[in-house]
Amino acid sequence: MTAQIYQIHLSLQESAPEIWRRLLVHPETTLVDLHRIIQTSMGWTNSHLHLFEHGNTFYAPIEFEVEDAKNSRKVKLNAVMKKENDHILYEYDFGDSWLHDIILEKILPFDKTVQIPGCMDGRGNCPPEDCGGIWGYQDLVAILSNPKHKDYLRKSEWLGSELDPDYFDKEVINKQLTEPDYGCIWLE
Repeated sequence: MTAQIYQIHLSLQESAPEIWRRLLVHPETTLVDLHRIIQTSMGWTNSHLHLFEHGNTFYAPIEFEVEDAKNSRKVKLNAVMKKENDHILYEYDFGDSWLHDIILEKILPFDKTVQIPGCMDGRGNCPPEDCGGIWGYQDLVAILSNPKHKDYLRKSEWLGSELDPDYFDKEVINKQLTEPDYGCIWLE
């Protein structure tokens, strides 16, 4: 069998406009490493638990103690996504419940000139951590777009920085993906 590259499409459910990334990954990537790649590609801070779901099967690091979940440190992506259009669900932060659809768009021949993992394209800025899920994020964007809103000052102070919902920089993402643990802070 010839070496391959998976082109996957990652999108944050219920985001409007859609927040998404198109990534290239090795099919043999473990799900725990895919989590790290997603964290960096989306801009999350790896501050919460996560899991993958494929059909009725859940995958998470064993130390998360997710009931009946298989250990994501031992499962490779090509064990759950085998052909184009296969899909899995990724959930980050069980409180805010950031749900991401992952679709295997293409299985490409290996190309040593392409950065793997790498971000090919995308759109939209990752929501801030702990903002209340997708609905809280949409409220936050609406409030911060109106300096006269009664909650503008409180939300601005909570955020502590500017929020550009359209920000996306694949060069920054690709540089981070070359770092140890794919640029994802990982405490073990």
